[in-house]
Amino acid sequence: MACEPAVDCGNPDGMNDKSKRNFTMKPDEQPPFAAFMDMKITHVSPERVTGELLVTENLTNRNGVMHGGALMAFADNLGGTAATANLPASGGSTATIESKTNFFAGIPQGDVAKAECTPLHRGRTTTVWQTRVTRGDGKLAAIVTQTQLMMQKPAS
Repeated sequence: MACEPAVDCGNPDGMNDKSKRNFTMKPDEQPPFAAFMDMKITHVSPERVTGELLVTENLTNRNGVMHGGALMAFADNLGGTAATANLPASGGSTATIESKTNFFAGIPQGDVAKAECTPLHRGRTTTVWQTRVTRGDGKLAAIVTQTQLMMQKPAS
């Protein structure tokens, strides 16, 4: 069944609503979701963002290891922070438009997930980031590759 009234399907043009978009993003100002998950950003520069996340019971799956969605959210936040660190001084905004994750090892409850996000491509309209997530023992747990849309602040 096709969506008829816009109310039933949400606002498909919501990402294009310039009046409500935050065009004053700063990489050192983390979104509320980062605090909700208790993410710790340990380094921010246009070339690299790092962070840590303690794997609590609330972030585990049925097998007692970090839930894949929690790991992807952690990496997505680092990628968004890295993209934000590359916004022009005049202002701008970013949004994830694609993300891919490869999982290699579980991160058990009580361990600390550590991540490093670096650029693969920094263009005018998109940036592509790779985030390597490791366990406390240094073993690679996942690689996340994501594309961020880079939006310029509209002229006043």
